[in-house]
Amino acid sequence: MNSVERVKVICKERKIPISKLEKDLEFANGYIGQLKKGSFPDDRLSAISSYLGVSVDYLMNGEEPKQTNEFALTAKDEKDIAKDMETIRTKLTSKDDGPASFDGEDIDEAEVELVLDSIEMMLKRLKRINKEKYNPNKNKDKK
Repeated sequence: MNSVERVKVICKERKIPISKLEKDLEFANGYIGQLKKGSFPDDRLSAISSYLGVSVDYLMNGEEPKQTNEFALTAKDEKDIAKDMETIRTKLTSKDDGPASFDGEDIDEAEVELVLDSIEMMLKRLKRINKEKYNPNKNKDKK
């Protein structure tokens, strides 16, 4: 199954019309159905993965990236990320010419959600990377 077929299956399972996905992501009407190669450009793949809440790896090959339990996120990590996300959400949705507006015009709610989903995915990925990189026990066995 290619990435286009995978997107169609996920949308069907979640009862999301392809036309809604295309509209929300500002793709041309019928864009997904017209892809003959069965793959998306990288920027579109990233936007679709954020929109659907799945990893890019899953859209590409149907498998989530393997994680070792040693660097899995703990409840405290999830709580810290949720707290950071609430702060970011508040700043993005403030009506005082904040980062989510331009010339007094608020950006669309769907675009705010896409940005927030991408940031959350990034924070989780960075938390795992930092756990691996700065693990104080990683070199104990190599003596």
